Amino acid sequence: MRARKILPAIVVLSAMSIVARAQQPTTVGEVVDKVVRQEQAEVELLRQYSPLVETYIQNLRADKQLGSVPDGDKYFLGRAELAKGVDLEPLEHETGMKQKVLGEFAGFFSTEFVPRGFLQMIFLDTNGFDRQHYKIEYVRREFLGEVRCLVFDVDPLPKSGKGRFVGRIWVEDQDFHIVRFNGAYGGSSMTSHYFNFDSWRVNTGKDQWLPAFVYCEQGSVRDAQTRRMGFKAFRAQTRLWGYNIGNVQGEQELSKILVEGANPVNDQSEAANDYSPFQAERAWARQAEENITERLERQGLIAPRGEVDKVLETVINNLEVTNNLDIQPEVHCRVLMTSTLESFSIGHTIVLSRGLIDVLPDEASLAAILAHELGHVVLGHHMDTQFAFFDSLRFKEKETFWHFDFARTPEEEEAAKQKGNELLSNSPYKEQSIPAKLFLQALTSRAKEIPNLISPHLGDSVSTSLTVVASAFSAQPSSAEPKPPPNGIAALPLGGRIKVDPWNDHLRMLKSKPAGTLAESERMPFEVTPVLLYLTRQGEHTSTEAASAVAAKSDSETKP
Repeated sequence: MRARKILPAIVVLSAMSIVARAQQPTTVGEVVDKVVRQEQAEVELLRQYSPLVETYIQNLRADKQLGSVPDGDKYFLGRAELAKGVDLEPLEHETGMKQKVLGEFAGFFSTEFVPRGFLQMIFLDTNGFDRQHYKIEYVRREFLGEVRCLVFDVDPLPKSGKGRFVGRIWVEDQDFHIVRFNGAYGGSSMTSHYFNFDSWRVNTGKDQWLPAFVYCEQGSVRDAQTRRMGFKAFRAQTRLWGYNIGNVQGEQELSKILVEGANPVNDQSEAANDYSPFQAERAWARQAEENITERLERQGLIAPRGEVDKVLETVINNLEVTNNLDIQPEVHCRVLMTSTLESFSIGHTIVLSRGLIDVLPDEASLAAILAHELGHVVLGHHMDTQFAFFDSLRFKEKETFWHFDFARTPEEEEAAKQKGNELLSNSPYKEQSIPAKLFLQALTSRAKEIPNLISPHLGDSVSTSLTVVASAFSAQPSSAEPKPPPNGIAALPLGGRIKVDPWNDHLRMLKSKPAGTLAESERMPFEVTPVLLYLTRQGEHTSTEAASAVAAKSDSETKP
């Protein structure tokens, strides 16, 4: 009897499986049709979002020893209005994308390029991707991280118009989303130019892949034609995040079940439960601190609390314990989402930028930065407590950097340097001076070539706080300039440590394998490099046999 009850369920499940397989495309042509429809749906989906967009460009010049090195940079931070296409609202003090991003490029490239900018590269074709305008040929299967992909070469058909994509696309094999495309927009001329780029999307939920990173590279420092044209070779990266910023945390808090005690609160207790003036002052400052960090987090400028904060707070704890400090309220750490190298403190909250954490070579160098900021906290350097009033936060997003400024006076910086020196000298990091010194040297030597990278949004330049390194370790005997250990790195390239989830802004430490022996030209301190994302899937997906079906049919049908 039990077998008879189970049998119908098996039959039904088998039938469902057959129907599911029947619905999957089985030829290259059917797969291409699915890819085209999915990409058109992707463009429509993106119109509902307004992520933050950061573009950083480094010009390059030839170097006999290193091949190429930075030679000037440009920076832009703004919010995309994808409902309007590729419009951007700048968040910087100096508004105007043309001046901030392109700079001297504007004289060479058409002004038609400026409003589209590097943000355009998150779209395969803003004019529409379809089989009427493109030749799409299947190449092979390939894994990008954990995601199995189908690879296609894409070329515009004759007379299909200017600005069509030329290159290669990677399509995940379950729902047929394009997850990577590498190439350029065709139709460049002397008055209008399109750059080579590598654009990535990441999975942020079931059937949702969102643009996250674009790497762009154009020209070569060794190319004679590039030099004759007067065009500077460059590398650039565009990052997107903050797709789902808003009231997510508040909604989670609201959904919690709170149970009141059976006995009402009695305020007649003999215990000390009133606030002294000192405690009230601390609580008021903490209110302003929390208001600021909450506002910045809601805008997507500060990452939600996570594992990177815990790493920073572990170093802070090491500094506090070895210096016998009992700081109240306790010190927290947060991460500014931008690539600019900066650090600052907001009351008892120490903030380091993602870009700064990315390039620091080791924990001792990180401790040097944190020791300086902890010096401000220990010395009680005050913040502006006007932000404890909630109405003081009622300003437009584009005015954020006008209202928030956490830079310190020269006197406060000098005092924090001395206190940071003391904290670091008593810490477990006092014997690890060489990497920190080398980082300071590398930053000093590159400062003139990367002025926008080291220009802070909210605090002080990291070069200011790093002077603590020189003073903290100056007492240690040293007969010569510090030299890097074998295969040592003075500073990492951008993106060297932290991985960003563009949907919820959560940060994670990269878990990359050791690179082995590095050539001198591979060290690349503070430089823009290509990024290869390790793609994974979030949420539940049903597996398909599309890849094997395409492989089986590819011999007989190579053209869609």
